[in-house]
Amino acid sequence: MDHQPTLHPWRSKDQHEEYQYLNLLKYVMDHGEHRADRTGTGTRGFFAPPSMRFSLADDIFPLLTTKRVFFRAVAEELLWFVKGDTNSKHLSDKGVKIWDGNGSREFLDKIGLSHREEGDLGPVYGFQWRHFGAEYKDCHTDYTGQGVDQLAEVIWKIKNTPTDRRIIMSAWNPADLKKMALPPCHMFCQFYVSTPTEAQPRAKLSCQLYQRSCDMGLGVPFNIASYALLTKMIAYVTDLDCGEFIHTMGDTHIYLDHLEALQVQIEREPRPFPKLFIRPTEEVVGEDGEKKQVPREVKSIDDFRLEDFVVEGYLPHKKIDMKMSV
Repeated sequence: MDHQPTLHPWRSKDQHEEYQYLNLLKYVMDHGEHRADRTGTGTRGFFAPPSMRFSLADDIFPLLTTKRVFFRAVAEELLWFVKGDTNSKHLSDKGVKIWDGNGSREFLDKIGLSHREEGDLGPVYGFQWRHFGAEYKDCHTDYTGQGVDQLAEVIWKIKNTPTDRRIIMSAWNPADLKKMALPPCHMFCQFYVSTPTEAQPRAKLSCQLYQRSCDMGLGVPFNIASYALLTKMIAYVTDLDCGEFIHTMGDTHIYLDHLEALQVQIEREPRPFPKLFIRPTEEVVGEDGEKKQVPREVKSIDDFRLEDFVVEGYLPHKKIDMKMSV
């Protein structure tokens, strides 16, 4: 494996930020090593490439444009994480099937979780975010008040101790890994609040994600959007502007059955990123009996709804189909 930085055609200053992703795809294709993997599909892999950085300023939202990314699935899954939900059927019922394979009867039986009902993923992301350290029983148990609510602690620190170097949320809990249908791929994030200056009087919130396992074809575009959205949600409830999303990757790989599709994608020209606005509203009935939408107050991270997120100006290239390996 060649680690020479000269072989990393990152992006020049005037290039669209999406070229970070496209150039990394090409780099892994050209310089990654052939590796066996858990799914049996096979990959080309590279370890620890330079981090990608995406601006979140001025409502910009890094939803990749060289293929259509299913934003509703990104938002629904993130809201599911925030709830601490671990039942994949709650997502599937909304038309978001991304966890169906890992929650299937066949898959749970294969990994030794035959005692779990279908759809019960175990103490995955949302459980660790909201109840770290609590004893997991099943996806129906009420865990209110149990474990460490890391997400609430992150928000408290951002509001009250913004220069804290411990504004961290971890989904990686070694004690629970064997109980999970899938150990966390995006496993650890840290938040940073800039210090206001005369030139920049409003503080900005940035987020860095460490992702141990990075499926470049299907997962990474989704993960970029998910943590960018999480950063915007937290900035909203803490009354901050947004800074950057920084994506740091470990095992960075392309499944062999994605190579042909991704070759098509890297030939496409990126288009401007869309903007994302958070506009919470609710429906009320006026004195005249007519229904209308009025602003709704969102004070807590738990108050968000799917319809609060408005993406404008998203004009991607057409969808590229790729099979998910489980």
